[in-house]
Parts: sequence; structure tokens; C-alpha cells
Amino acid sequence: MTSPAPNWPRAERLDAERVAEAIAASTGVRLLMEGPCPGGQVGAAYVRRPDGRRSVLTWRPDTTLAGLRAGPLAVVETLRTAGYPAPAVEMAVQVGAAVALVQERLPGQKIDYLTHRLLDRLLDLNDLQAGALSGRPDVPPVRLHLRHDGPGYCLHEPLRRHSPRAAALERWVIAVADAYPDGLPGQDAVHVDFHPGNVLALAGRVTGVVDWDGAGRGDRRLDLVTLRFGVRPKSTEPGVLERIDEILDALPDSVVRPAWAHLSLRMADWAIRHFAPDEIDRWLDLAESRLD
Repeated sequence: MTSPAPNWPRAERLDAERVAEAIAASTGVRLLMEGPCPGGQVGAAYVRRPDGRRSVLTWRPDTTLAGLRAGPLAVVETLRTAGYPAPAVEMAVQVGAAVALVQERLPGQKIDYLTHRLLDRLLDLNDLQAGALSGRPDVPPVRLHLRHDGPGYCLHEPLRRHSPRAAALERWVIAVADAYPDGLPGQDAVHVDFHPGNVLALAGRVTGVVDWDGAGRGDRRLDLVTLRFGVRPKSTEPGVLERIDEILDALPDSVVRPAWAHLSLRMADWAIRHFAPDEIDRWLDLAESRLD
């Protein structure tokens, strides 16, 4: 792994040069490649526009521009009006079956060490997501994929085949699916990948939250469970993990159980298909820590 945060499931690696050529063909705007952004399975690229402005190029496969505008881009637009530090979208271009995004380059670097001060700010941002989509009934809800496979992630069969331990975890996920709906209802904005690798900071303050590709409507507390899966003891100030666990302990079962099942399935599946055996065990250990 390239960072202390997990490399979250994505569908296809970014070929920045190819995407830039497609953008130029569609818009006439030529982007100068400056290099890949750090971290991530798919990643993003730093680019420079003809006027010298520096931006970030990202790639969303298997989607439409209309769908992206109705979902993730609508979430970002709504949060930005409330002062949330999400990057502005400067260009969005349909390229075949994918969408290329050129976004504002925010200051700061991804968080490699989560302090109590930074955690306080992340919790403040999570509060800002509460009720943010009450005026946007068109934004689709976030799905948990507890019973059926997600689009390239949250696959059930890898757990069933990997080991008795992983298969038992998948059975627990199905049991949770029997008890709860496949989503957390609500009018909150939900990031879905809310972990330190997607948060920028500078001089001890948060300057941006990036990678909103899966954002939608639901219960913002799903992002707190995602955050717990996204940190490791060696990458946090003493006491930070305990604080997050205390927050999750206080959540109602109707939130924490389906959210925990989703993240357990999501990361165990991805580890089985992409990571070394010791990483698989680590994710299973974490998943099992809240099994009932």
C-alpha cells in the first residue's frame, strides 16, 4: 500500500495521457501533464492548463456525465455553497463510456498522521454534511451492497471461496442484510471514501476533501465508519483510534451494524483480490472486532 490509508476500490487505472488527448479532442483545451498524484489504486494526475492554472485530472469509468452531475457533482456543489472545502469542478467531459474531470487543485498534502486536532476538524466536516441534501431529492442514495455485488467492489464470492474465516464473515454480512435495508436512509451528504488519504492538510489544518466519485445521499455517519477502517495505530496520535471507537460505540445498531458490514465486505473482498495474505488477515481482524 502506498499510504497508511486503504487503497479504496476503484474500477480502472487512470491513463492520464490518453485522457488528456481525449479532452483536447473534445474541448480544444490541451493539458500539460505534471505527474501522478500520490496514493490510490487508480489515482489522479496533476496537470497544467494553457493559462498556467494547475489542476487535478481524474477519471470515472463506466458512468455518464448526466449521472455524475445528478449524483457526486451535485453533492460537491451543494457542500461547497455551505463552505465545505471540496474542490471545484472546472471541466467535465464524456469520453466514451467514462467521464474525465478537471478539478481545482487545493493546497496541502494528504494526511499521513492523524492527530487529535485534525480529527476534530474531520468531525466538524462530518457535522457539516448533516441534512445537506434536504433540498436535493434528485441525488441518488448510497447503496451498501450487503446482499448483492457492487459495481466492481463489495463482491461476495471472493470471501466465500477464500477461507472458512472469510466465508463466515460473508455469512454475517448476509445476516445483517436480512435485518436492515441496503442503505442508510437520510438527507445527509455522504462521501463514501472519507479517510485520511482523501483529506488534504497544511500546517495542521484541513484544506480539502477530495475524491467524491461515490458520493450520494444517506447517513453521514457511514463516513465515520469508513474513517475507522481508514486509519492504523502507527499513523495516528495516541488516543485517536480510541476516540473514533467511542463515537462508533455510541451509534445506534441500525447505523453501525450495516455500515460495519459494508466496510467489512468492501475491504475484505478488495484485499483478497489485490493484497498479500498478511493484509487480508489484517482486514479480517478489523472486521471481526465488531462481529456479534
